[in-house]
Amino acid sequence: VQLQASGGGSVQAGGSLRLSCSASGRTFSRNVMAWFRQAPGKEREFVASIAWSGGSTHYSDSVKGRFTISIDSARNTVYLQMNSVKPEDTAVYYCARGISGSGYYDWGQGTEVTVSS
Repeated sequence: VQLQASGGGSVQAGGSLRLSCSASGRTFSRNVMAWFRQAPGKEREFVASIAWSGGSTHYSDSVKGRFTISIDSARNTVYLQMNSVKPEDTAVYYCARGISGSGYYDWGQGTEVTVSS
């Protein structure tokens, strides 16, 4: 398994959760790591991304200001800190590895997040 996501669970609205994605295999400075999510009955959507070098981050409008993506390169782990969660954040969250401008080629198995109101 190249990407192993963990940290999902149930949380009440307004609470916090931190997801982790442990990356194995080769990772290069030009790699980009990202989190996507898929809610029941909906398409998978982009949540956040970060350059492996840690310098550049991007967020979807729906999570901007509430979620923070970060990298611990020494541990080959990517995190998604989720604060002020809302019921609409309920989804299976997937981590992905890609190359900037070329899409994502490696996907984790997903970790489920349920936010209750």
